[in-house]
Amino acid sequence: MNRRYFLATTAAAAGSQLAPRGLASPNDTIRIACVGVRGQGRSHIRTYSAIKNVEIAAICDVDESILNQRIAEVEKSGKPRPAAFTDYRKLLEDKSIDAVSIATPNHWHSLMGIWACQAGKDVYLEKPASHSIWEGRQLVAAARKYNRIVQHGTQSRSSAALREAVEKLREGVIGDVYMSRGLCFKWRDTIGRKPVEPVPDGVHYDLWTGPAPLKPFTRNRFHYTWHWFWDYGNGDIGNQGIHEFDICRWGLGVKYPTKVSSMGGHFMFDDDQETPNTQVATLEFNEAGKKRLMVFEVRHWMSNHEAGIGEGGRGDTIGNTFYGSKGYMAIDGYTSYKTFLGREQQPGPSRREGGSHAENFLAAMRSRNPSDLNAEIEEGHQSAVLMHLANISFRLGRTLHFDSETFTCKGDSEATRMFRRDYRKPFVVPQNV
Repeated sequence: MNRRYFLATTAAAAGSQLAPRGLASPNDTIRIACVGVRGQGRSHIRTYSAIKNVEIAAICDVDESILNQRIAEVEKSGKPRPAAFTDYRKLLEDKSIDAVSIATPNHWHSLMGIWACQAGKDVYLEKPASHSIWEGRQLVAAARKYNRIVQHGTQSRSSAALREAVEKLREGVIGDVYMSRGLCFKWRDTIGRKPVEPVPDGVHYDLWTGPAPLKPFTRNRFHYTWHWFWDYGNGDIGNQGIHEFDICRWGLGVKYPTKVSSMGGHFMFDDDQETPNTQVATLEFNEAGKKRLMVFEVRHWMSNHEAGIGEGGRGDTIGNTFYGSKGYMAIDGYTSYKTFLGREQQPGPSRREGGSHAENFLAAMRSRNPSDLNAEIEEGHQSAVLMHLANISFRLGRTLHFDSETFTCKGDSEATRMFRRDYRKPFVVPQNV
């Protein structure tokens, strides 16, 4: 966790790498592999399939039933049949693949990203950037060392409305911004209790488990509900919540907090879930001699809407609010914002418009310029650090005092040890990327 090691690795890499290669495929066609395709990964396939000069070259999933479905769907759409893989490492051996688009469980994110960089491939990586703080730093170091284009899957960064919203905050539309809130109020029903059972046919459970401890198979530890187990996920604060954490940090214009405190619990339901379903985190920032506050809240059941966010929808309240000396701003989801100015809360600037995060990634691949990315991986890592610190505070039951220079929690070696997890061989995040 030594900052000097991280910077030295990055600096040495900058001076030692050859110029990045061009696209492996002809005619400027980008050949992309989609990895982990049951849920969000299926959206990746559909998105890339609709973009000109992009080919789904391969699909990888450890569940053969899902893999076969996605292959068939691509063929049915009239596109060429992609290559099929269950083992990600085999996919990376294909030199004709330009990039991988990863939507696996969180515990695989950083390692898959690092391996892809080492294999000379660009990466679109779903949020969060990491399952722990240390491996996220290793991923950033790998992107630098191998000169790769790595986009983090916080899609709001490509929303035209939200980009304008942040510009308005910088211009002072609501005055001196002193506080932001992230809202993650979603109807999350109980997952119940599921017994240990044999691994289903066609599921490569050892590969699914990867760097995590190998536990007996249960349905709750598998498709989607893995989010609620510490071995694989980070709770809803690291699932839906990482989007709002990122917007909070982006709007405030801050990087790392000096103080973090979080509490909550698993309320109402008696089930297998390990992570909290109700959680509040408070983070204090002190940059350039100015303090700012960030508050993040997860609720899983029976919640009101706030500041108009979520009204007219399906019951969820997902968004952000920013408070300043002249008014406040409400961001609803990923594609709209409104401002309310003065004591009378008069309507101010507003906008509703999305954008294509995938097209931004592809454009940066062609330009070979990481600064063209709307969510370059270091931005994703910085936002993930906030989520990880909040979860560490929750799990230890105490306030953390974070030092961004040493990347430690001051006077708290137990908390600092939680920046890094143990890895199951051979699925080990490398010390030297």
